[in-house]
Amino acid sequence: MKIYQIDAFTEKPFTGNPAAVCFLESPKSNAWMQNVATEMNLSETAFFWPVDTGYELRWFTPTMEVDLCGHATLATAHAIWEDGLQSTDNPIEFHTKSGLLKTKKNDGWIDMDFPALPAGETSPPEGLLEALHVKASYVGKNQYDYLVEVTSEIVLRKLRPDFLKLARLDIRGVIVTARSSEYDFVSRFFAPGVGISEDPVTGSAHCCLAPYWKSKLKKDVMVGYQASQRGGVVRVRVMDDRVMLGGKAVTILRGELLQ
Repeated sequence: MKIYQIDAFTEKPFTGNPAAVCFLESPKSNAWMQNVATEMNLSETAFFWPVDTGYELRWFTPTMEVDLCGHATLATAHAIWEDGLQSTDNPIEFHTKSGLLKTKKNDGWIDMDFPALPAGETSPPEGLLEALHVKASYVGKNQYDYLVEVTSEIVLRKLRPDFLKLARLDIRGVIVTARSSEYDFVSRFFAPGVGISEDPVTGSAHCCLAPYWKSKLKKDVMVGYQASQRGGVVRVRVMDDRVMLGGKAVTILRGELLQ
C-alpha cells in the first residue's frame, strides 16, 4: 500500500499542513486506519479507495476519526493527480461523512467545493477565553468549533494558549481570527481535545471563517493566512451555502506501508 506525506496549503516544502495519504484498493477496518494514523502522528491521515463514482475518503487524527478535513482532502487530490490515477482535466469526487466533496485543478491551484459552516454568536464556555489568554470582540459557534475574533493581528500572532486547560473543555476546537494588513484575514486553530495542540492550516476552519468575514468585509472572494509556525495560504470564495477553498500542495515523501 502506497502512502505519501504531502504539505498542503503551500507551495514551499516544510510549510503548510502536512497530511499522510494512504492509497487503498478496498476499505480497511476502523481500528486499522486509526492505528496507521496514530503511527503517522500527523494532524490528519487520509485513507481513500475507488468507488463507482470517484473515491471514498476518510480522515483520522492520531486519536480519532473526524467528519471533515480540508488539508487532507487537498493532499489526497494532489496525490491522485500526481500519481496519474486521474487526468488533471477531470474533477475528483470524494464521498465522505460530510457528503460529496468535489475538487478540481484551477490555474495551478486545487479548488475544493466544501459546505459553508457559519458560526452563530454565543457566549464563550467557562474557561475558554482564560485558556486562550485573550479578550474577544466576538464569540461564535458552529457544529464543530468555537470562533473567537480578537482585536488585532498582533494579538493573534502572540497568542500562547494554555493547552492543558483547553483540552479539559468539552469542545472540538477553537478558531481565533483577526483582520490582516497583508491578507483579508488571519487565523489560528487549536484543538488539543482531539490530539492537535495547534493545527498548521485548517480547511474546515475556513468554511467557518469565509462566511464570517464575507459579512464583515462585504467580499465574496478573499485570501486568508493561517499564522501558525508553519503557516499557509487559503483562497476562499463564498457561494450561498458552499465555500470554494483553494490551495496548493507539495509532496514530501512517498513510501510503502507494510502492515
